[in-house]
Order: sequence, then structure tokens, then C-alpha cells
Amino acid sequence: MDSPVIRPVILCGGSGTRLWPLSRTHYPKQFLRLVDDFSLLQNTLKRLDGLVGLGKTIAVANENHRFLVAEQFLEIGLQADILLEPAARNTAPAVAAAALQAIGEQGEQAVPLLLVLPSDHVIADVAAFQGAVRAAVPHALTGALVTFGVLPDRPETGYGYIRRGDPLCGGYALDRFVEKPDPETARAYVDSGEYFWNSGMFLFRADTYLEALDRFAPGIRDCVAKAVATARRDLDFLRLDPVAFAASPSNSIDYAVMEKTGHGVVIPLAAGWNDIGAWDALASIGQADGNGNTQRGDVLSVDTRNSVLVSEGRLLATVGISELIVIATPDAVLVADKAKAQEVKTLVDELKRSARCETEFRHIVHRPWGSYEGLAHGPRYQVKRILVKPGASLSLQKHHHRAEHWVVVKGTAVIVRGDQSLLLSENESTYIPLGVVHRLENPGRIDLEIVEVQSGSYLGEDDIVRLEDSYGR
Repeated sequence: MDSPVIRPVILCGGSGTRLWPLSRTHYPKQFLRLVDDFSLLQNTLKRLDGLVGLGKTIAVANENHRFLVAEQFLEIGLQADILLEPAARNTAPAVAAAALQAIGEQGEQAVPLLLVLPSDHVIADVAAFQGAVRAAVPHALTGALVTFGVLPDRPETGYGYIRRGDPLCGGYALDRFVEKPDPETARAYVDSGEYFWNSGMFLFRADTYLEALDRFAPGIRDCVAKAVATARRDLDFLRLDPVAFAASPSNSIDYAVMEKTGHGVVIPLAAGWNDIGAWDALASIGQADGNGNTQRGDVLSVDTRNSVLVSEGRLLATVGISELIVIATPDAVLVADKAKAQEVKTLVDELKRSARCETEFRHIVHRPWGSYEGLAHGPRYQVKRILVKPGASLSLQKHHHRAEHWVVVKGTAVIVRGDQSLLLSENESTYIPLGVVHRLENPGRIDLEIVEVQSGSYLGEDDIVRLEDSYGR
């Protein structure tokens, strides 16, 4: 018998607000390198390597993150079908879109299995994870909706739980899902040995899942089917129809299907799983040193215990502290009681109500052509470092409220300025007056770096009138 095709479905949404100030709206935690030299998304993909029958990945992403997703796949040499959600509708519609796409691509071939994975989890034991997937395959092939239940090592009030039913080969029948418990109930769950943490990972046939939606949530199936049928191709992305997709009810797989089906199976998972839901989680995944401190970046600690210390850039030094979270970025510093790690979300909500930009972008803002970094700003001016990848170019554009001065620091730049075309090398510069049409391009084989000085009455990123753009913005 041929091995079934397993299509990974990577859910790339999520905001990760409890990991502020590293995680921001336009650069959330799944894109961060929190554990090693790879992002959480990249590690999610890498731990699939070696699974038999692995097909092309389907990534479901927020439109604002589409180039980040594509770039992170490219960095590790992988390709994916990237579906863009025009609105947030939770996991059930997202996976429905992936299922319809997978069946459409298979044609006359066997219907694939979908391995649904969040993009922002940590799994320490890859072999154990792959073993659980292999144990789940026979159940999924016979029409079961399989989820993976994490063996709990402590009472935890931040996770939902799954109660197991009768034993099956390699797992259990799924008895029921339960909501996040209070501490006493969580202790009873763990002591009973009958409950697992809900990992949010699934394996099932694409058609089995769609049939379950037909039965339990037909509104989701109908709306998403229309969104996929009228989707349009945009570069390397498939844009789901915004009207049809937005009309879908918003619901999770758990609520829409898993809590209602009589064909659920739970496979135990003991693989060092962690969803990195808040800063204190870093210590629990083996990142702490002999003093109980988790340190990343340029950090020097003296007489410091059981703290999370992270710096992006400048030196972070501590003396005589304990049980604290200190996260320093170029534009924000967080200091929090470690026991209050979950309440960082409340802080972020307050920042958003105050319309603070620090919740939106990191100091380095990624764009499809490269990135830019704010270096200095003041009344009527700001300075940026701009990096343009080889062969890439910014849009042909103009500004109503600012002028720009560009200095080439590294590489070669082709610059359109009005009706002129300029070739600038290192230490050469040009001036772009207010209202003049311009474009910046890197024709070389190395990164182009320029320093941009903006001056004018308004310097917001929305003062851009794009006349031509290679990236469909």
C-alpha cells in the first residue's frame, strides 16, 4: 500500500501580544527567533523533515504578513501554497480553505491527509512528535478526526483540556473537550491521569473534515467554498475572496467540529511541547541558566535570579533583582513581575487604546523588497537605514508632505528621480524634492544600504502615492 500524502497546513495567524515588545502586530511571535537561530515558524516546518509521504505545505496567513511568510519559507529552502485570509475568522474557516485547496490540487489522486499545526509552538523532542503523527495516520485514514493531547506535567489554568475515552491502538477515543479550569480543577485533572492539554494540532482527511463541516457548521463550509472558488492569484499568493470569506462564521475547529463529532481520536504527545504563551515560558523550555535566568542578547546580570532578560541591541545590565521580566528593544522597555507575565496583554491593550505605534511595528520594519530601520527622529525630520535586497526595487512613488535625501552606504543604487535615471555608488547621494516621482532599485548582487533623511510637515508611512509596484500593494 502506498504511503498517504500528508499535506502540512500551517496556521500563520496569531498576534502573540503577551510577548510584547518583541512581538508586534506586523511582526508577531511566529516570526521571532526565540529559541535558536530559526523562527518559531521555521522550526515548525523543520520538525516535519523525515515524515514519509510529506506533500507540499499549505500556509494560511494574514494578508499583512504575506511577504514575511514567503521570506521565511525561502530562507530554509521550502515552498508553499500560501492562502491569504482577508479577515480573521479563527481556525475552522482557515482549515476549510486549506482542505478545499488541497482536494482541488490532488485531482484524480487520493485525497490527502491534512496535518494542521499552529506556527508558533515549541516541540523539543522531534522524534516523539513524528512518532505521534505516525500513530495518528491509521486512524485518520479510516475517517477519524485526530487531535494530539499533550501529557500534562503540572496543573495549568492557561490551557484547555481533553478527556480521553476508551483506549485505541496508539491513543484513545476522544471523550470531550473542557474549558480552561480553575487551579483546583486543573489539579484534579492532572491527578486523574485522564486528561491532556489541548495542543491545537490535528490530523484528518481533507474530505472528512469538510464532511464534518457540512454536518455541524454548514455556514462555514458554504462561505469558504465560495471564497476559494472565486479566489485570485496574486504573485505567489492565493487571495481568498474577501466578501465570501468575511461572511463565514468565526469559529475554532474545536467548537465547530471536534466537540460535536463522534469520530474523534486523541493521540498522546510527550514531546516537550510549549505554546510560548508568555515571557515566563522561555524558562520552562530549557533556556534558563544555573541562576534560573533566561538571557538573550547583550545581557550582563549580577546577583540576579529567576528572571527573563532579553536585549535587542544595547547592553542590558541588572543587579540584585529576582523574579522579573526585563525586555529591552530600541523603542521600548518592558519591566514586569514574572508572576504577572500573562498580564502583558492587558498592557498592550492599553497601549492600543492610547494609539501608541509601539504595538504595531518593530524598530526594523520588513518589506517585500527588504527592510528599514528608524535611527533618529524629531520635529519635521527622521532618519532611516534602508536595506534593499539584490534585484529588488521600491515602488514608483511620490510624497505630498516630505522631501528625502539618500546617501548610499553599501552597494549600488539605480534611482529614478523625475525624468532622470541615476546610478549611485558608495558615499554618493541624491536629493528627492517634495512631490517628485521617484524609485529606488538594487541592480547588484549584494544588499544595498542607504541612509535616508526625511524632512517635512508630515512623515507618516501613509504619505506614499504608489504609481507602480511590483508587489501588488
